[in-house]
Amino acid sequence: MIDTILDYLASAGAVTLLVLLALSLYLIFSFWIFFYKNTLLVRFIKNEKDSLESLIDRNSFISPLSALRKCIKVDQIASRELLSAGETSLIREASTGISWLSIISSTSPFIGLFGTVIGILESFAKFSSAGHVGFSVIAPAISEALVSTAAGIFVAIFAYTFHQLLSRRVYELHTYIKAQADILISRN
Repeated sequence: MIDTILDYLASAGAVTLLVLLALSLYLIFSFWIFFYKNTLLVRFIKNEKDSLESLIDRNSFISPLSALRKCIKVDQIASRELLSAGETSLIREASTGISWLSIISSTSPFIGLFGTVIGILESFAKFSSAGHVGFSVIAPAISEALVSTAAGIFVAIFAYTFHQLLSRRVYELHTYIKAQADILISRN
């Protein structure tokens, strides 16, 4: 398997190698964004969930763990406008970087397709010098060129999945923050 990959990379053109390098960087970047943001969001959600449960169960004031805490002071009456601005700020902060996953998922198939087109053009350029070219010569060249498209789709699958998972976590966080804000406003 490794020998096949090394043979492919040795025979690939410069553009194909650049395309595969770009897609590799996209994949690494997608995983980094996912693990980093997921870790932060899981912790953030846990704090907000605990804070909401504290507000509901003990009928107390907002928990020190809540991010909404920085929007209001302990002795201050919570206003709808202040809490709404705090919600917006917190959700914006929680969702930063997630749009990159959307960009990666939508552009990586096109980058892969670009590599495939260039690979096919390079193959046809090689075939033009040969007198008679049959299907047995063309098929392997085209299948090698399609590796770029497959790599682009592979990267897009992960980026899109990560984008959806993180978007769901941001939505979950938003529901906890909104519920806390509604409780605080109703107590005024």
